[in-house]
Amino acid sequence: MEANNELIFLKPILKERIWGGNRLRSEWGYESDLPGALGECWAISCNAQADCEITAGVFRGKHLSELWKERPEIFGAKPGEAFPFLVKIIDAGADLSVQVHPDDAYAKAHGAEAGKWECWYILDCPEHAELIVGSNAKTREELAQMVKAGEWGRLLGRVPIRKGDFLKVDPGTLHAITAGVELLEVQQNSDITYRIYDYDRKQNGKARELHLKDGLEVTKVPYRIREADVIHTDDIENKPQLLAATETYRMWTIAVNGNCDPEMNGDTYLLGSVLEGSGAINGHPVRKGMHFIAPKGYEMSRLEGTMRIALVAPAVSCV
Repeated sequence: MEANNELIFLKPILKERIWGGNRLRSEWGYESDLPGALGECWAISCNAQADCEITAGVFRGKHLSELWKERPEIFGAKPGEAFPFLVKIIDAGADLSVQVHPDDAYAKAHGAEAGKWECWYILDCPEHAELIVGSNAKTREELAQMVKAGEWGRLLGRVPIRKGDFLKVDPGTLHAITAGVELLEVQQNSDITYRIYDYDRKQNGKARELHLKDGLEVTKVPYRIREADVIHTDDIENKPQLLAATETYRMWTIAVNGNCDPEMNGDTYLLGSVLEGSGAINGHPVRKGMHFIAPKGYEMSRLEGTMRIALVAPAVSCV
């Protein structure tokens, strides 16, 4: 079979986190020998911290980094180009730390390879849930003063969310995922994080490291997300719903009920995650918890079943 005529399925890599929960095991069916709470599933990952293995097809047994390096034409990528994305499922059994990510310029000036943008699609959350996004500080001086004084209730901006919501978290945005929220996170292929506040909790008897100098320098002030910035997705069946079209990436969700042609013509490669239910893609059986890459040129012409899929692609101008 030609390489661009089959989906590339990947084995997720699970991560213990101090704030993790149990849904990655109980609801997603992922198995792990890790004894603690699982907070993250690195579903489509191609870096030194987690390099997903291909589970089926002509490239079975290879790791994604190998395929990306050896066969860049499958993705429409240039030799030596870095894989741009990292796709995770986050299960927040407790609040995550209040944190911020730098942009590329700041990260590279301070010894890192890249900054980090991210976006969130809410898979589940408690009733009346909120996320921490942005702050109420009007100046950088006020931001520093409120952090030093620990005035977190007054400082942190909050936005209400519900299942199916989507929002972008650009570099420089103070943010935190809150307890009980489960989400799909699509991000730049970087794990650089500046932790501002961690609720004074300890791990292995020690407080986790904070990064106040860098964090305060990169935080956008004034900046607070508005409710209007949160996209409330509609339950449109059998048609891709565009969530984002930035200069870096595009993202859709599709709620399949029966069968449909999503008209994905293969202009770029696609990253896919089955978020609910089960069905088939061009006749290949899929179910919740499966993650794949459709090579450039792969025409996703028939979806069948009852399921919800998220799809991510690079912006056309990036390919």
